[in-house]
Amino acid sequence: MLRVEGFEQILLYRPYVDMRMSVGGLSGIVQSELGCSPFGKTLFVFTNKRRKLIKLFYWDKNGFAIWYKRLEKDLFAWPKDGEKVDAAITSEQMKWLLEGVEYWKLKRHEELFFDKT
Repeated sequence: MLRVEGFEQILLYRPYVDMRMSVGGLSGIVQSELGCSPFGKTLFVFTNKRRKLIKLFYWDKNGFAIWYKRLEKDLFAWPKDGEKVDAAITSEQMKWLLEGVEYWKLKRHEELFFDKT
């Protein structure tokens, strides 16, 4: 499995894409719609309309790499329109996404800050 911890940033592209797209099409989306360079240490995440397929796209030192997964039964959890989800996600959230967890619905304990004990 791909180690997602090695990336400086992981970006979700929320609209679905045609999974026939390869390097040219995906790098075009990265540049024109996400406003990013596809040559950095960023992992870009795409899914199809039915959410049975996911593509991870990244620059790997001397060429582009695409990691692809197809689910046989379930669907990938994916934010719906209107749900507040940042495009940038953590490596932990990426692992949850690959496991089918709707991480944006999880609620952590509030972090507290005090001046005195």
